Amino acid sequence: MSTNAISVEIKTLPNHEGLELPRKMSAQASGYDLYAAVEEPMVLQPGERALVPTGLALAMPAGLEAQIRPRSGLAFKHGITCLNTPGTIDADYRGEIKVLLINLGQEAFAIARGERIAQMVFQLVPDTDLVQVQELSETVRGAGGFGHTGTK
Repeated sequence: MSTNAISVEIKTLPNHEGLELPRKMSAQASGYDLYAAVEEPMVLQPGERALVPTGLALAMPAGLEAQIRPRSGLAFKHGITCLNTPGTIDADYRGEIKVLLINLGQEAFAIARGERIAQMVFQLVPDTDLVQVQELSETVRGAGGFGHTGTK
């Protein structure tokens, strides 16, 4: 563990037995891979979505969140992605982490026990005060959005 690391407690639940803990697949990766804690293969038909258990729960300090993001290989090869991306796990949540997957591909996809299904990235969340005002400061961009800078 590095000297500036933030400690996050992780608890394995009974359905996680025999599976790996989340881990980074390279030294400089930002995401920890999450594994499917299904008892039997779960089949996602095209267009179908499902919550996939991981068998894990976290305790994070205030000011930290865990974001659940898709794995690029599953998305590219099979059209499997996370429906609410990124999914947010708040610091005060203590329940099981479940991943909301959807099959945007054209064929059924079987999720086997121990399959890497998503990645978890930790982010700092600043304490923020929202201040109501009558007018906002001007910028060059202004209210332009949704493609206002062109399509190239």
